[in-house]
Amino acid sequence: MFNIRFADKVMEFDAPVTVYDAAKAAELISREVIACKVNGKVVDLTTLVDADANVELLTFADEDGAHVFRHTASHVLAAAVKRLFPETKLTIGPAIADGFYYDFDSEVPFTTETLAKIEAEMKKVVKENAKLERYTLPRAEALEFMKDEPYKVELINELPEDAEISFYKMGDFTDLCAGPHLFAAGAIKAFKLTSCTGAYWRGDAKNKMLQRIYGTAFPNKDELKAHLEQIEEARKRDHNKIGRELELFTTVDTIGQGLPILLPKGARIIQTLQRWIEDEEQKRGYLLTKTPFMAKRDLYRISGHWDHYRDGMFILGDADDETKECFALRPMTCPFQYQAYLTKKRSYRELPLRYGETSTLFRNEDSGEMHGLIRVRQFTISEGHLVLRPDQLEEEFKGCLELAKYCLDTLGLLEDCTFRFSQWDPNNTAKYEGTAEQWDEAQAVMKNILDNLGIDYKIGIDEAAFYGPKLDIQCKNVFGKEDTIVTIQIDMLLAEKFGMYYTDSNDQQKLPYIIHRTSMGCYERTLALLIEKYAGAFPMWLCPLQVEVIPIGNDFTDYAWEVTKKLEAAGIKVHCDDSNETMRYKIRQAQLAKTPYMLVVGERDMQNGTVSVRTRAGEDKGAMPTDEFIAQALMEIATKKR
Repeated sequence: MFNIRFADKVMEFDAPVTVYDAAKAAELISREVIACKVNGKVVDLTTLVDADANVELLTFADEDGAHVFRHTASHVLAAAVKRLFPETKLTIGPAIADGFYYDFDSEVPFTTETLAKIEAEMKKVVKENAKLERYTLPRAEALEFMKDEPYKVELINELPEDAEISFYKMGDFTDLCAGPHLFAAGAIKAFKLTSCTGAYWRGDAKNKMLQRIYGTAFPNKDELKAHLEQIEEARKRDHNKIGRELELFTTVDTIGQGLPILLPKGARIIQTLQRWIEDEEQKRGYLLTKTPFMAKRDLYRISGHWDHYRDGMFILGDADDETKECFALRPMTCPFQYQAYLTKKRSYRELPLRYGETSTLFRNEDSGEMHGLIRVRQFTISEGHLVLRPDQLEEEFKGCLELAKYCLDTLGLLEDCTFRFSQWDPNNTAKYEGTAEQWDEAQAVMKNILDNLGIDYKIGIDEAAFYGPKLDIQCKNVFGKEDTIVTIQIDMLLAEKFGMYYTDSNDQQKLPYIIHRTSMGCYERTLALLIEKYAGAFPMWLCPLQVEVIPIGNDFTDYAWEVTKKLEAAGIKVHCDDSNETMRYKIRQAQLAKTPYMLVVGERDMQNGTVSVRTRAGEDKGAMPTDEFIAQALMEIATKKR
């Protein structure tokens, strides 16, 4: 006898039973239930249970349920492609946030017309409503079965010797897959193939370029329609589109991918952000440093970056020739800032020491990962490192988190953020420095801090830095892709590598803890997220141009310039449009440029010392004394009103 515990029911069984049958006996099954968790692991509803278990039933509303749903949709896609183009070789087809993709090696180019044909074939597959049946094969039989699918053979050969090699059969289509999947394909009522792009096999530019088909799927047409409308709105807000239209940045092929040029307006926004961050950090006790953009490989060997991050670095010289000096552009600032600490002996009374720097960093990202300002090869970051005693760790970590939340909240991004506790993978120790005991201690310390601070976080295995666990603050762009915007990391390893000791109250030499952190993160990525958040209509304090002064005619140009100079003297970013265009044209251009305010001036304004105020949203606020407008504008800027 054994028990299966559901959320509010416990069922007793005396023979092995599938989750589906157990849930049906408990009167908990419905059309909405599409998968389940058994003792925390997501599995098929057909999974057999033969011992005590905790079971959670999943619907599409659950993240894991939606993942299973869309993973099955990717199999439907693969089945359709193999029917239409039998010579196509299959690779992988995972579910992703809001959709799925499958990578194919095909001689046939997948054009827009091709996608329409594939989508039509997918509808036929769904209509057949074939069950997805899981089975396993011994390694030799699995390799023989997949002999005509070289990518699948490669995946099988990489599995551990004792790994279970599973397949899913869906009608006349079978694929190597760990699952889980839906009970049958007919549940996928609404789907859409959205695009096709190139993608290197396993994301490595040394491998063959494949064709990746993206799609999305929902249980009904209404949800699909709403999602597609949301995607269309996202395209309108895409920072790549708006940022270029507003002349904030550009890219040039002869300069290179992932190396954007910030145009004057974009550079002004970055400057505003940088001055704000540096001033805010100074208020909070940070000491400003300015360190080199490059260093000899010797420095990176001490820190461990040479061993663990070399492929992601831009190296100047022959990395393998030990007879000559070799330099590398810095991918992070920590080993440089540590030199400020090492300039003299330190006492426990000096700690914590908080070092901050606006750092330009260089990372050799894969070309397929480049995306506008979100992921680039040269970027600027509000980087900082805190050297502290163990008893100061929680308070300083809390201070780092408060600063990050303050910055993101001021920018209006915090509401779009989630928290991830990024940990090491004990099964992938080659990627990390330190012992299992050191990692267990660091992660236990960080977990205690996060729990004490009441942070609602998810755990990310194998997402840690090579020297310690971290809290990643994640933010989604308009297309739903999640990127890290801020990190706060606990480091128990690098201080010893650099000999960063301090003398404690008993005159003993001790190693400090180090916190690596950013306050706002990467300036370029933040600018991209801000462009999309506000569709280019930034809060006034961030705008590269805050006011446009527009004379009604040439007779009032001198007064327009008088107003302009008065605003300039008050510190407002202002421009006077004294061109020969019509007033309406000038107002329209200012609105298209997302300028917060237009001050239209004519004869009555010149006589009364007023300005007629219009907003970029089209609101006419009427005339007001120039000094009154200046006071209101300065208040809006000072309070960073959104």
